[in-house]
Amino acid sequence: MMLVDTRTPNPKNFISGANGDWELVIGLEVHAQITSKSKLFSASSTSFGGEPNDHVSLVDAAMPGMLPVINKYCVEQAVRTGLGLKAKINKRSVFDRKNYFYPDLPQGYQISQFKDPIVGEGTVHLDMPEDGAVEVGIERLHMEQDAGKSIHDLVPGKSVVDLNRSGVALMEIVSKPDIRSADEAKAYVTKLRSILRYLGTCDGNMEEGSLRADVNVSVREPGGEFGTRCEIKNVNSIRFMGQAIEYEARRQIGILEDGGSIDQETRLFDARK
Repeated sequence: MMLVDTRTPNPKNFISGANGDWELVIGLEVHAQITSKSKLFSASSTSFGGEPNDHVSLVDAAMPGMLPVINKYCVEQAVRTGLGLKAKINKRSVFDRKNYFYPDLPQGYQISQFKDPIVGEGTVHLDMPEDGAVEVGIERLHMEQDAGKSIHDLVPGKSVVDLNRSGVALMEIVSKPDIRSADEAKAYVTKLRSILRYLGTCDGNMEEGSLRADVNVSVREPGGEFGTRCEIKNVNSIRFMGQAIEYEARRQIGILEDGGSIDQETRLFDARK
């Protein structure tokens, strides 16, 4: 994907470093659980809080010979979300296998969408107190399966797996790198959550994991070329998102001002540290 800069640098959003000002560039991948009584490719319940492995079908457990069958309602919910984002609805949409091994993904691949997502480009409009109207572009929305949950502190010396969440339908809503501050990122997720709740396509409950975000952060000299990004995975709080962005921006600025370079990597944020 070619990155296109759509924003004029705003000094209000610059971060002061030891050697001058820096501009923050943020893109978000928001994972929203589709409001549906059953999973994306099976009839298993999506209810939260059940006993471990209580909502698992033979399809979810990847038993030999079991074939997935698409949940029509989940497709309708994704299209409804696309319309709410004023996005292009693609008439041709294809599922792909994303191959990787996690213990909580029993089939060894995730059914997702890559080249032909169900929803194309759209927009989310923010009303920022100081900057006024800010438009954040949506690159795409695609459907995919959620993974199960690995639990490492239940049985001493062992890890156990709960597959209740495995196969639950997600919408991954990918923004363009149009966000220029932690406040804009928080406002974007808040606005997106409001849209999803109004449409009835996701309950937006971040405490239960229904809405979480991967945050891509980079810094650059104001108006310069895009920098190397780092991705902060699975942030499930708007407040923590702001803290994670500010910490990561300062970390990158410190490295660059010391003459170093940024490695593209995946990171986690621990609010307790």
